[in-house]
Amino acid sequence: MSTPLSPAIQDFLRALASETRQAILFLFATDAALTVGQVAEAAGIGQSTASEQLALLKRAGLLTSAREGKEVIYRADHTRMIGYAQELLTYLQTCASE
Repeated sequence: MSTPLSPAIQDFLRALASETRQAILFLFATDAALTVGQVAEAAGIGQSTASEQLALLKRAGLLTSAREGKEVIYRADHTRMIGYAQELLTYLQTCASE
C-alpha cells in the first residue's frame, strides 16, 4: 500500500519517532550551533550515539552541518522543518475531512 506522504515527510516522521532524537532536536530550539561533543554532553549520551543520531536528523533534513576547522557544527534547518510540518498538517486535515 502506498502513502500520499512524500519520502521526505516519511523520513521526517521516522526521525521524530525517537525520544532521544526529539531531545537532541530540542537542543537546537534557540538557534544553537552545536558540535557532536556538545550534543552528547547536553543529552547525556555517548559521542558515537550523538553522532549517529545527528546524522539521522541531518539525513531527514532537520539539521544542517558545516565543517569549522576540525569540528562539524550542526544547526537546525528551521525553514525545512516548518515546511515539513505544514505538509504534514495538510495531509492530516485531508485525512480528517474524508
